[in-house]
Amino acid sequence: MKQITQIGATKEEAISLALQKLGVSREQVKIEILQEAKKGFLGIGARPAEVRLTVIEQPAEEQVQQQEESEEKVAPIHSIIEDEKASLEEDKVELNNELVVEEEDPIESAILYLTNIAKEMDIHDLKVNTKNEGKSILFQLESEKAALIIGKRGATLNALQQLTQLIVNKTAKSYISVRLDVENYRERRQLALEQLADRMADKAIRTGKKVSLEPMPSYERKIIHNALANRLDVETYSVGTAPNRHLVIEPVK
Repeated sequence: MKQITQIGATKEEAISLALQKLGVSREQVKIEILQEAKKGFLGIGARPAEVRLTVIEQPAEEQVQQQEESEEKVAPIHSIIEDEKASLEEDKVELNNELVVEEEDPIESAILYLTNIAKEMDIHDLKVNTKNEGKSILFQLESEKAALIIGKRGATLNALQQLTQLIVNKTAKSYISVRLDVENYRERRQLALEQLADRMADKAIRTGKKVSLEPMPSYERKIIHNALANRLDVETYSVGTAPNRHLVIEPVK
């Protein structure tokens, strides 16, 4: 019997992470809620949700059918930072209109900000290392609760990156591009997206129908565009508006 226990910022996030690790759909498991999430700062639970998923044994043909159906479903990524983002933008406008007496180190401010947010997520072991990459800065995060920082398909990590971008450029003298990563997630995510691109392109050719992927940030859509750029049997394009803008793979007829 295949079984896994998983934590997440929300109950649904914990379930999604567990389903990813098990490689099955929601219909193929029995779900037990061990602990409900307790909401706190920025809508992220100060206490994570904890679930246990047990795979229900099914005939092989039914498993294949459910796997194909689950690939066609899309799950939009909802931003968890809109209120905080608006607040930071307002702070930046006010800062630009006032005389700044004491300069802040934008990097140290961002590290402090990330640490405080992590504590609100019940993450108390966060370590932040920075690396200059030309006109950009990489914030490398380390924690035993890396999965909680990453979130469903990187949604929480992307949200934290947006916040850090705002914090850094609130006081920086020139624009700085910010990247956040944890346990080389970005590299692993790129590989997963490239594999997804090939798989969905093959599906589009096999079925003769266009395939719509889930909403993704622009840089992730670009990874899929690039992965399929040399294929002459499919074309890719983005449709919709943020945060629901998504990529479509269509067979060339």
